[in-house]
Amino acid sequence: MAETALAIESLSFAIRGHTILRNVSASIAAGETWSVIGPNGAGKSTLLKCLMRIHTGWTGRVRLDGCDMSRYSQRQLARRVAYVPQPGENQRFPYTVGEFVRMGRYAYSGPFGTAHSGDRAAIAAAMKQADVERFADRTLHTLSGGERQKVFIAAALAQGADVLLLDEPTAFLDYRHQAEVAEILHSINRIAGATVLSVTHDVNAAMLTGGQVLALRDGAVAWTGPADALACEETLERVFGASFRFLDDPVTGLRLVAPQGVAP
Repeated sequence: MAETALAIESLSFAIRGHTILRNVSASIAAGETWSVIGPNGAGKSTLLKCLMRIHTGWTGRVRLDGCDMSRYSQRQLARRVAYVPQPGENQRFPYTVGEFVRMGRYAYSGPFGTAHSGDRAAIAAAMKQADVERFADRTLHTLSGGERQKVFIAAALAQGADVLLLDEPTAFLDYRHQAEVAEILHSINRIAGATVLSVTHDVNAAMLTGGQVLALRDGAVAWTGPADALACEETLERVFGASFRFLDDPVTGLRLVAPQGVAP
């Protein structure tokens, strides 16, 4: 049985008296793929930011490989957990792709320190795995949204972390880039054995990804279980407050879903 990579116990978070997360708990085994789903405002992105300590002041407990996360320095945490934020059309970075991916090694040498042989090898491997080698000398703002997202993943891979947290990694991307990013993440999990936790609005994407699902609604856990058990009308209505219709995918054999209307 796989060891637990992340144990989240009764995590709650509020901003100015407004509760965002309420007693969220999940046990994520090493090497598993998890999708975090739920309607807008459910707390999905906030959960990842709490795990990365971008948000502080939350209550509860998070353990990383059995050790309380509060015992990790920020540099130690960066060596174990990498975070890829939501893609944004207005993001502008005055760096080349190579420079940006190199910054992913800050936990080892600092963003502007001299790169050692280990750093150079990690950077080269990350860029190859994310398929961004050909962009190395281009600045980020000259890339398409899908190309930039692959660069952000490359920077996360360069950290050498074995837990990846991704916030809507395929949002705003066309179908081709969605498929490319999904394949990269699948490869990271399958070949490198990384634990992957991804936020998504797309129920079908969560089911096609497989693994486990954590569904949030109003900041609390509405459902958790294997992705292939998600295609249940009662479950989806409980999570999204809407009714769905189901379609059978002739290729994968999975039941896919489409929204039908607001549940009474």
